[in-house]
Amino acid sequence: MNERTSVSPPDMSAFWMPFTANRQFKSAPRLLASAKGMYYTSHDGRRILDGTAGLWCVNAGHCRDEIVAAVQAQAAEMDFAPTFQMGHPKAFEAATKIARHTPGDLKHIFFANSGSEAVDTALKIALAYHRSRGEGQRTLLIGRERGYHGVGFGGISVGGIAPNRKAFSGGLLPAVDHLPHTLNLKEAAFSKGQPAWGAHLADELERLVTLHDASTIAAVIVEPVAGSTGVLIPPQGYLQRLREICDRHGILLIFDEVITGWGRLGAPFAAQYFGVTPDMLTMAKGTNNAAAPLGAVAASAKIHDAIVNGAPAGIELFHGYTYSGHPIAVAAACATIELYEREQLFERAARMAPLFESAIHKLRGEPHVIDVRNLGLVGGVELAPRAGASGARAYDVFVRCFEKGVLTRYTGDILAFSPPLIVEEAQLDEIFGTVAEVLRETE
Repeated sequence: MNERTSVSPPDMSAFWMPFTANRQFKSAPRLLASAKGMYYTSHDGRRILDGTAGLWCVNAGHCRDEIVAAVQAQAAEMDFAPTFQMGHPKAFEAATKIARHTPGDLKHIFFANSGSEAVDTALKIALAYHRSRGEGQRTLLIGRERGYHGVGFGGISVGGIAPNRKAFSGGLLPAVDHLPHTLNLKEAAFSKGQPAWGAHLADELERLVTLHDASTIAAVIVEPVAGSTGVLIPPQGYLQRLREICDRHGILLIFDEVITGWGRLGAPFAAQYFGVTPDMLTMAKGTNNAAAPLGAVAASAKIHDAIVNGAPAGIELFHGYTYSGHPIAVAAACATIELYEREQLFERAARMAPLFESAIHKLRGEPHVIDVRNLGLVGGVELAPRAGASGARAYDVFVRCFEKGVLTRYTGDILAFSPPLIVEEAQLDEIFGTVAEVLRETE
């Protein structure tokens, strides 16, 4: 077991922490001081095995030498360059490298700084596309219950996680509707891979088309695998049916691949894994191994050409960010993608997926476990909630695992796992063995 050393934490009063119970955390902080490969080191000197790739994002492992060197070199050469009416070579290089891996003809890359910004960008592009074609009345955006699409007003509007929405309900986009989520423990608990039950839930899109009329609907946005809500795996045939319905009614289909992108399922993107090509996809996190803030949208030729070639002379899309294509962020992306290719990490993830599946499903039968679900190198373990204290049991497991040297993630009463793609079989056994040990100790 890791041993503690006595280290005083820093003054924590100034930092208002995101998605954190600040009072609770600051009374007993969990601080990470350094990282390398599959491990963090805590501020008190303990080694922590990373079972979540940071926050779903450090797909190649921490502090890889090639990425570190690329960031250092770029920071020394040029710290910033504008991309409004200007450019720098690294942004174009990064877009080209990304486009080598995006599916179909989604080869036009618009840079943002996060998954949230990428989602808002994709939604705006969808509206601009229909307007450019003379169908500006197509303004309705359809998301999905329990969907997570970041924290911009567009993203939380199409998102479907109630706590993320309720405080801001008066400011959400008005022209939004939602599909039902796909999780059903009665029909599909302990499924390995895609559940056999649930493809018919995609037909709810036809009901929304009937309700709103297809001529008013701009786009449908879904996560191919819903991550932040607790790893919801799409039923067999579900995404294919969404694609068919969108095609039938002229609706754009957007995949939010902020989590599933860059090898998580053993393919560059979930679109390739499922054999379903959207009209746009969003990415962030693993795009540059989280070495610097970066997000992007990959858009199809029909969308790009309709907007860019169909506009009068001048700026075609009035959208962008000061840091779109930031030199350091895209330098990290170039180095990361080269690393993915050289080490064949996507193929490695595909080989490790059966071992991951076997390891996580060993938790079936452990105390409090009511479901285990997985696909590729992502999995969720759902726990029975404590009476009147939703989320408390999973939080306790999360804290106790950290104390024992394993970093997990929890959301509600679900434990989520997404280790770096470099994970070894013995490390999978350690992650899920530690979880099993903690579950047996937890009330």
